[in-house]
Amino acid sequence: MGRRRQHDESTATSLLDAAEALIAKEGPEALSLRDVAHDAGTTTRAVYTLFGSKDALLGALGTRAFDFLGKEIGELPTTDRLEDDIVEAALVFRQFAIEHPALFSVAFHRADPLVAPRFRPAASEALAVLYQRFQLLADAGLLGGRSVPEAALQFHALCEGLASIELRPASTPVRPDWEKLWRSAVRALVSGFANSA
Repeated sequence: MGRRRQHDESTATSLLDAAEALIAKEGPEALSLRDVAHDAGTTTRAVYTLFGSKDALLGALGTRAFDFLGKEIGELPTTDRLEDDIVEAALVFRQFAIEHPALFSVAFHRADPLVAPRFRPAASEALAVLYQRFQLLADAGLLGGRSVPEAALQFHALCEGLASIELRPASTPVRPDWEKLWRSAVRALVSGFANSA
């Protein structure tokens, strides 16, 4: 009979959960593998066995972020109101950023060349899901001559900017209804696609 694996997928999930919680509390620069292991109820050996390094652990968090986004956007229904479908995709991004600020930070603000390439495949898969939504707009003639990647990039820039500002409430002098603001801003963007070349 084979020896039972000491560190399994459950341990990996616990370590990722602990790392996400620590980053949310103290920021990615304060991440300590010893603290992650302690909070997950295991040892640093488990971190090295399952991930190999701190950079790889951060890369796995980035993968977790894009897996979440790709799955949630992919599961949104497609309706005959294509513009509304894009607004709903934006609200998925908002929910992700609010509920997982640490993952948002790692996935969208982590330019470290030792970390970002580790989650690039997951980012590409999530982007492909988003492109499918924008392809429907293109097929309906609603992108004003833009390419799907260009329109998706403008959408991404708007969503990332809105999320960053909402997560730093002290940075804005107004206290908006955030969901209403997201809906309005994204709807204006999509309407602008159709009305300009």
